[in-house]
Amino acid sequence: MKKDYSQKHKKNFLNIKDLPNHEKPREKLYLYGPKKLSLADLIAIVLQTGTKKENIIKMSSRLLKEYGNQAISDQKNPQTLSQKFNIPTGKAYQLIACFEIGKRLFKENQGLNKIIKCARDAYYHLYDMKNKNKEQFRGLYLDSRAKLIHDEIISIGTLNCSLVHPREVFRPAIEYNCASLIIAHNHPSGSLKPSLEDIEVSNNLIKAGKILGIELLDHIIISKNGYSKIPLNKH
Repeated sequence: MKKDYSQKHKKNFLNIKDLPNHEKPREKLYLYGPKKLSLADLIAIVLQTGTKKENIIKMSSRLLKEYGNQAISDQKNPQTLSQKFNIPTGKAYQLIACFEIGKRLFKENQGLNKIIKCARDAYYHLYDMKNKNKEQFRGLYLDSRAKLIHDEIISIGTLNCSLVHPREVFRPAIEYNCASLIIAHNHPSGSLKPSLEDIEVSNNLIKAGKILGIELLDHIIISKNGYSKIPLNKH
């Protein structure tokens, strides 16, 4: 005989797919971006599914309400996390991995707010690029006092004009209200000599920067042998 659940009881067991789109965490992320989501919504996306006893939104909300984000993020042992917070072990692994990723990325981003006035400063900030096996194109976005406010990997692959379009380079500059920027890319071969493509990309970016009022200060090449500056024609 089929059980007659009350409306409230049914709501607790709702599958995520039964919710209206504006209440589904993934759809909210797509529609409004990550900044508009609550921490419970973000955890629900990481955990993906609930259990037979608890839907995913109820589970993520309960974890935060009962234990707090600090207690969850500080846990290192999946078994302990699973038992203490009453969630499946697989989901405990997901949470620990997610928070560890966040901590590592936060540690890397602590370089923000440093002063970068010249190519040498940029080189030391981007020192890790020297040993990359793939060519990487990075942008360092600065405020009017040469303070680094954003660091972005713009593209990965062989540098050319179709891959590095000015709109991709200056989009973050506009988004973060930057006054200037320094760009860099690495040469896995070890060569510090700019190619014709390197120079052409630089010239295109200088022209775009003049139109937008955002100065391209330097374009540097980084390799295992150090760094070099690409001569810029700013006239």
